[in-house]
Amino acid sequence: MKLGMVSLGCPKNLVDSEVMLGIIREKELEITNDPSEADIIIVNTCGFIESAKEESINTILQMAEYKAEGNCKYLLMTGCLGQRYADELFESMPEVDAIVGKESFTDIGWVLDEVMSGKRLLHLEKNSTLTNQPRMLTTPNYMAYLKIAEGCDNCCSYCAIPQICGPYTSRPYEEVMAEAKELAATGIKEIIVVAQDTTRYGEDLYGKLMLPQLLKDLNALEGVEWIRVMYLYPNNFTDELIEAFATLDKVCKYIDIPLQHASDTLLSSMNRYDTRADVEALLGKLRARIPNIVIRTTFIVGFPGETDEDFEILKDFVVAQRFENAGVFQYSQEDGTVAGAMPNQIPEEIKENRYHELMALQAEISEELHRDMEEQELTVVIEGFDEENPELAAARSYHEAPEIDGSIFVENAGDLNIGNFVKVRILQGFTYEMVAERI
Repeated sequence: MKLGMVSLGCPKNLVDSEVMLGIIREKELEITNDPSEADIIIVNTCGFIESAKEESINTILQMAEYKAEGNCKYLLMTGCLGQRYADELFESMPEVDAIVGKESFTDIGWVLDEVMSGKRLLHLEKNSTLTNQPRMLTTPNYMAYLKIAEGCDNCCSYCAIPQICGPYTSRPYEEVMAEAKELAATGIKEIIVVAQDTTRYGEDLYGKLMLPQLLKDLNALEGVEWIRVMYLYPNNFTDELIEAFATLDKVCKYIDIPLQHASDTLLSSMNRYDTRADVEALLGKLRARIPNIVIRTTFIVGFPGETDEDFEILKDFVVAQRFENAGVFQYSQEDGTVAGAMPNQIPEEIKENRYHELMALQAEISEELHRDMEEQELTVVIEGFDEENPELAAARSYHEAPEIDGSIFVENAGDLNIGNFVKVRILQGFTYEMVAERI
């Protein structure tokens, strides 16, 4: 039998999909990328915000068409959406043969046996999903994600993740390092460390923040070129962690730090742990200690109670800080969250206007910073080639995280291979991309 999987949402969800595929592969099911060929289809869903929920539901319905008219005999839903709305979805979507919870996806082998024996299943029992499991990588053969924790305790007032994924739970240090060594041994050159909050790693298991030590040990792995860290929160960004970023040569000088706003009033109602002054002090320390640092962040516009004055504060902050990259999200009113029940919800039109205004402002800054990089030299990894011009390659430097930031297009690269690390000189900078030549 053939099995296909659609993985939606964040890289942390992708790691879960890869673990499920690893478990399934041991059952000697054939994995296919073509849903029309699949006898079994699994959709690993995202349920974080409204747009993600809509994408998940639409994907389930699209896959259900293969069950109605194609080869598909069994359709399964896993991931955050299934966990969050399990009972409701199980009742309203009879075309789904099983819903598997976020904390029980490592039981996927048993679930498949049950479904193929004719049972329809809602499986939410908590299981250990953080112990090392067989894993089938779906990323390019030079990069992989390394998930170091599950869940979250930050309880930001707008966020449903603690309800969906449970409390913050670190993976044992030895297991993280064992997986990292295995990835390095298979030829992985870029390890991307992920969790809901990477800065909190180890606190629950060891009583102290272990990310600096983890980065030091990852830095010693033979064969690894880059170590990139995502989802760093400001409140646990210690001087020790700053020192690790500054001194470890393989750790990308790329700080992905979601700040969400700059108005102290809104930061407080968001239940964030920092004030604008705290954040400005941290950003100052990072830039002073780490030369050529790249800072990426995210902001929410249209949070309940956000006034014109609050939005002006945010714009002034963005202009002053000149982030290399910033994502902007329109606030999504989520069931069961503190912010979802707040008064003064912002009209959709105002959210959208603020979104476009802040995105335009950031686009100007990004383009200016990219133009400032012209004539600079960088190491990039080759990721693919233009179909019409095979001499033109798409690449990334330490400035760009995969699937999130832009690309660097490298000329005269026809003799290179995907996964090669090469030196380039930036010729021209644009808003989201740059053009470079090989050195």
